[in-house]
Amino acid sequence: MSSTASAVTAAGTAATPAIKLGRWQFWGRLMVVPYLLVFVIFVLYPVCYGLWLARHPQSYVHLVADPIFFRSVINTIIFLVVAINVKMLVALVLSGFFVQSRWWIKILAGIFILPWAVPSIPTILSVRFMLNPEWGVINSTIFHLTGLDGPNWLNDPTLALSFAMLMHIWKSLPFWTLILVAGRLSIPTEQYEAASVDGASSWQKFKFISWPALRTLYVTSLILSMIWTLGDFNSVYLLTGGGPADLTHVLATLGIRYLRLDQVDLSMASIVVALPLILPLVYFMMKRLSK
Repeated sequence: MSSTASAVTAAGTAATPAIKLGRWQFWGRLMVVPYLLVFVIFVLYPVCYGLWLARHPQSYVHLVADPIFFRSVINTIIFLVVAINVKMLVALVLSGFFVQSRWWIKILAGIFILPWAVPSIPTILSVRFMLNPEWGVINSTIFHLTGLDGPNWLNDPTLALSFAMLMHIWKSLPFWTLILVAGRLSIPTEQYEAASVDGASSWQKFKFISWPALRTLYVTSLILSMIWTLGDFNSVYLLTGGGPADLTHVLATLGIRYLRLDQVDLSMASIVVALPLILPLVYFMMKRLSK
């Protein structure tokens, strides 16, 4: 009897952790429910509803027939090719500068990061006010210095799109510079010391030490930057509003134009047509991260 009681007690003791583990699993799953609801309501449902609104083939026929759509595609390609490459190349160069340990460089780094740290809306709108042709600070300064009226900066499509790209570069450059600075800091200093002893120049140190170590990080950052830039709404819409004459729209802002015209189906269709650009980038990004 005693052996039987001991066996029952041991079995009950062994079963107790299983019961407690089940309770923890229950509460853990219960805690996840609010996040799942938020994901379903604010992410999954809007995406599915947008795809449902853009289900009609006729919407894409009307979209392709709109000349503003082709202009927006061209602007998007220009934005990606110019802004991303300039931004990443400048970030690569600046990362070599900010990686130095001098005290005044640390102060400059703190100032340099401010454009990325401050909110986008007030900073971009302040630049838009500065470029105002009548009372903006830039044209006012030109008038006080020369007595001549300054140009209407945002009334020219080329200038307006160029300023939008500059705003994008200015806002996101500190972030990518910090990413590449972190990559440079992971390189052992002994390699640079050995290269200096061998008489290597700065370019040779970058070519044979820095770039091989940064190449994977640089390419990954380039792909991620392309994904984020395709969805950059603020730089264009807050600065130019898509103007003049809707000639500076990109795919990220084109949907707003159709919403203002009460063409919801075209708005959703303009977003869907951007998926062939985004999905391959997401695939390559996830493939690189999984290595």
